[in-house]
Amino acid sequence: MQIKKGIIELDRQAFYPKVIIESPYRGEVERNKAYLKICMLDSIERGEAPSASHKLYTDVLDDNDPYERALGIELGFAWLKAADLVAFYIDFGMSSGMAACLEDIRTARFRVKSEIRRVQPHVLNTFFPP
Repeated sequence: MQIKKGIIELDRQAFYPKVIIESPYRGEVERNKAYLKICMLDSIERGEAPSASHKLYTDVLDDNDPYERALGIELGFAWLKAADLVAFYIDFGMSSGMAACLEDIRTARFRVKSEIRRVQPHVLNTFFPP
């Protein structure tokens, strides 16, 4: 993928790793939604095809309802079977949902690679001044 003057030229033969994005959601929700966008862009710039269940499912399920929150987390786990990587973005810490996902990966419920990531400081500071 190359970006030139606002036009994205796609290489249909390229392999775009499917990456699950894990980042905080609860707590400072508006900040965390903005942070998620930065994480998604970071992943795209790495040549990946990111997905974030906490962006998708919180639009249709009530994250404040314990049953619906648990359902959203489980639905997100279903996508792990198709993922090439799970990227944990931890600039604002690790939520309970992120920790549950990491535990499932470590206990071999799902066999998928994972890595801990941080957004480049200059990018983060642009959106969230220190």
